[in-house]
Amino acid sequence: MRKLNRPSTSSESDKTAAKVGLFSAELIVAITLFICLITFFILAKLVLIDQNQAFDQTINQFFAPYTNATTTRFMSSITVLGSARFMLPANILLILYFLFIRKHRWYSIKIGAIALSSVLVMHLLKLIFNRSRPLIPLLEPAIGLSFPSGHALTSVTFFGLLIYFVNGHTTNKTARILLICLLVILILLIGISRIYLRVHYPSDVLAGYCMGTIWLILSLKFLNRMERRK
Repeated sequence: MRKLNRPSTSSESDKTAAKVGLFSAELIVAITLFICLITFFILAKLVLIDQNQAFDQTINQFFAPYTNATTTRFMSSITVLGSARFMLPANILLILYFLFIRKHRWYSIKIGAIALSSVLVMHLLKLIFNRSRPLIPLLEPAIGLSFPSGHALTSVTFFGLLIYFVNGHTTNKTARILLICLLVILILLIGISRIYLRVHYPSDVLAGYCMGTIWLILSLKFLNRMERRK
């Protein structure tokens, strides 16, 4: 008698696990978006409408005892990594790398599109909320408006995009975790440097992180959908 070919149990288990994993990832993304959006609007209402400075004052008081020449030099070096003079050439080099070396046109499109759109979103939000900078910067006063922090927003979109690439293409688990942790620490340090140097209020930085996360997730979803259609 001929034996009936039954589907492999392990194959079905793999499919189920994949579906559960995909659902879990989508759920985490949705929760992250919701938390960031709510946090951003709470901060905007708290500091710009209610004029409540308690959050900013508490964080600034925490950093005050740690102000010294060595820390200032370190923070001044870190803050450059979130500036336009670093981000512009870094984005261009990354676009060229994926375009000509890795031969991955869509990655180069994603980098350029997210970089340009995040800068536009940042400037638009600054104009909408029109918050002035802190009055007593530690070193030189920063130019422009304060809310949200452009350094925080663009560091999330740029280094967050690197995290996205590393997570998808680094096969060595240890290396992947190490690189992601280093990039997350760098994002946090850039934001902390803006608070330490007193060129942004803590609420500016937290709002920048929230909006940067929102914009990065939405941009990747939109661009990935376009990529699949093409």
